[in-house]
Amino acid sequence: MKRPNILFITSDQQHWNTLGVHNPEISTPNLDRLVRQGTYFTRAYCPNPTCTPTRASIITGMYPSQHGAWTLGTKLSEAVHTVGEDFMAAGYRTALVGKAHFQPLRATEEFNSLEAYPILQDLDFWRTFDEPFYGFEHVELARNHTHEAHVGQHYALWMEGKGLMNWRDFFVPPTGTLDPRLRHRWPIPEEYHYDAWIAERAGALLEGYQRSGENFFLWASFFDPHPAYLAPEPWDTMYDPEALTLPEVAPGEHDRNPPHHRMTQQRGSDFSVYRESGEGMHGMHCHLHDRGQLRRDMATYYGMVSLMDKYIGRILDKLDALGLAGDTIVVFTTDHGHLIGHHGLIAKGPFLYEDMIKVPFAVRWPGHVAAGAESPALQSLVDLAPTFLNLTSLPAPRTMTGVDQGAVWKGAAPVARDHILCEHHHEPTTIHLKTRVDERWKITVYFNQSYGELFDLQEDPGEINNLWDDPAWQETKQELLLKFLWAELGKEPMWMPRVAVA
Repeated sequence: MKRPNILFITSDQQHWNTLGVHNPEISTPNLDRLVRQGTYFTRAYCPNPTCTPTRASIITGMYPSQHGAWTLGTKLSEAVHTVGEDFMAAGYRTALVGKAHFQPLRATEEFNSLEAYPILQDLDFWRTFDEPFYGFEHVELARNHTHEAHVGQHYALWMEGKGLMNWRDFFVPPTGTLDPRLRHRWPIPEEYHYDAWIAERAGALLEGYQRSGENFFLWASFFDPHPAYLAPEPWDTMYDPEALTLPEVAPGEHDRNPPHHRMTQQRGSDFSVYRESGEGMHGMHCHLHDRGQLRRDMATYYGMVSLMDKYIGRILDKLDALGLAGDTIVVFTTDHGHLIGHHGLIAKGPFLYEDMIKVPFAVRWPGHVAAGAESPALQSLVDLAPTFLNLTSLPAPRTMTGVDQGAVWKGAAPVARDHILCEHHHEPTTIHLKTRVDERWKITVYFNQSYGELFDLQEDPGEINNLWDDPAWQETKQELLLKFLWAELGKEPMWMPRVAVA
C-alpha cells in the first residue's frame, strides 16, 4: 500500500483569528481554500507559548518539560528522538525549509549550536552543509524575523543566487539586523522576501520528490507574522488601521489576576524580581501603549499574514500542478498565538490566554479527511508527531506522549483527548506556570504561589472574570485542581515496556 506524503506548513506567532474564512477584516484566500478543502479544528493549542519549546514538541511528540528545550535560549538535544528519524527509517525523504529554532543564538562549551554566531553567518559553511538535522535529511535554514533577524544561512545564499549581491547594504553589522528604527515598511523588494524563498525552495523539493516517486515529509516553516511589524510594499499599507477591530483591556479585569498581570498595566513597575537568570524575559514589562500606534501595528501584522498567504498558495499550487495533492496530507498551523491589545497586552509572555495558546489548525487529505468541516475536538501540537506516524502506517515510539488524532482527523472518532496541557517555564521559580484546558474550563497554576487563574470559557470566552478566589467556585476549583494533577500524572512517558512481574 502506498503511504501518503506529508506537507506541514507553519507560520510563526499567528493569532488564531487571522484567517479570512473566519475573520472578514483580513484576506487569506489560499488558507481559506485549504480550510474549505479540509477540516478546520476550532480548538487547537500549543504546548508552550514560545518558539523553541513548541517547535521541539512538534518533532518529538513530547512536552517541553520532557524533551528538555523548556524555554527560549535552550537547546533540543540531538540525542532526543524525532519524528523525522522514523520517516527516514521508513524510506521517506525529509526536509525543512525556513525557521527551525531548535537551538539558541549563543553556543556554550557544553552545548554547541548551529543556529548561533558566528557560524550562523558563515555562508561558506552553509553552502556545503549537508548533514541531517533533527531527523531532516535536508534543511535550508534562516533565523529571520523582519528587522530583528540574524541574516545568514541558506536565505542569504538564496538572495545572492537571485542577484542581490548587496543584501548586506540593507543590514547593520555586526549582527546583520535591519535598522531597528524601521517601522512597517520592509525595505527590500518583495521578490527577495523570505516568504518567496521558502515557497520557491519548497516547490523545488516537491518537484524532486515527484520525479523520484519517493514519499516525503516536508516542513515549510514561515517566519511571519512574528514581530517586528514589517512588510514590503504594497503589503505594508494593504489594510486601513481605522477599519480594524482593535482588542482592548476590560476595566478592572486584572484586579483579580496574578500580580505580574497588573504590573503590565502600570508605568514604572519593577519586574527585576522575575529575572532570576539575568536573561531577558518576554512580556515582563509595561504593556501600556498608544492606541493609534497599535492600530498601525495591527494593520501591518495583517499585511504580513496576507503576504505569507500568497506564498503558501504557491506551495499549494505546486502540489496540485505536480499531481501530488491527492496523496498528500497537508496540515497548516502556527507555533503559538499573539497578543496585540488583547487584555491590554502586547506580543507574548507568561499570559496563557486563548489568544496566546490557541492556534489556527487545518488538515486536508482528499478522500480521507472531510472537506468543508469544522470540529471542536481538542488538538495539541504535541499530538502531531504520533498522528503523522499513525496516518502513514508507522508505529509511534513509546517516548512520544502526544495523542494519536488520526481517527478524529478522519471523522471516525469524535475526540481523542478531553483536555489540553500548556506549559510556560521561563525562570526556575518565579515564572513557572501550567494550564489545563477542557471543553469548558481553564485553570492555571503557578509554582510556589497561592494565586492562579480559573476561567469559565463557556460563560466567559473573553477570559475577563478570574474565578480563582471567588467563594462560589471553590468546589469547582478543587475538582479542576485534582484533574490537573491527573493530567500531569497521565503525561508521564512510560517508554520502557514492562515484560515481567519481577
